[in-house]
Amino acid sequence: MKGWLRSPVVQAALGWLIAVYIEMVIATLRWRRENTGSAETALAGPDGLIALFWHGRIVPAIACRPILKDKPRTVMISLSRDGAFIALAAERLKIPTIRGSTGRGGEGGAKGGALAFRQAMGVVASGGVMIMTPDGPRGPDQVMQLGPVQLARATAAPVYLMGLAVAPAIQLGSWDRGRVPAPFGRGAMVLDGPLAVAPDADDAALETARADWQARLRAAQARAEALLGS
Repeated sequence: MKGWLRSPVVQAALGWLIAVYIEMVIATLRWRRENTGSAETALAGPDGLIALFWHGRIVPAIACRPILKDKPRTVMISLSRDGAFIALAAERLKIPTIRGSTGRGGEGGAKGGALAFRQAMGVVASGGVMIMTPDGPRGPDQVMQLGPVQLARATAAPVYLMGLAVAPAIQLGSWDRGRVPAPFGRGAMVLDGPLAVAPDADDAALETARADWQARLRAAQARAEALLGS
């Protein structure tokens, strides 16, 4: 059954169906936002930035597309077969993708990591938003990996952490307990940032930032859930 779901034809169809569904969600979801002022200013400017949210909130994050307005954006999606139809859906929604992951090994330790890291640097340098799931592609859930912190050091870009909640929603049985929002539902976005890493940060400073950002993103996620009473 799993092999059938991973066939290119089925994944293309799933990508199309997901894109159509998300377009309907985008048109009908009502958002409540908290602490977004600084990010809105950054989105209106010419400089690049990095946005992080937990892997289980990929679909609600794509539904945030109107909030980004005209700011160029790119999302990093793993090279796994399971990530293929998500990438197809994102492309159909006019969200460019980078296939790969900085993963557990940071700049080049994950599958496709070195190339993905260089491409992500290019997105930020060109003034775009580099969107990443810091616990992806395989988890553990809500455990931040080092790659996004290393990217922040390499680019000197501001980082925004995004807590995202939706209700009503379907909770998937995946490792990330993914949420799929229902049309005509409610969404909550809670931001924390801008955060930064010094260009000369050593390994100890990177780990300190990683642990701090993990705690902050967990708190933003919990606050977003609380806003919806989830």
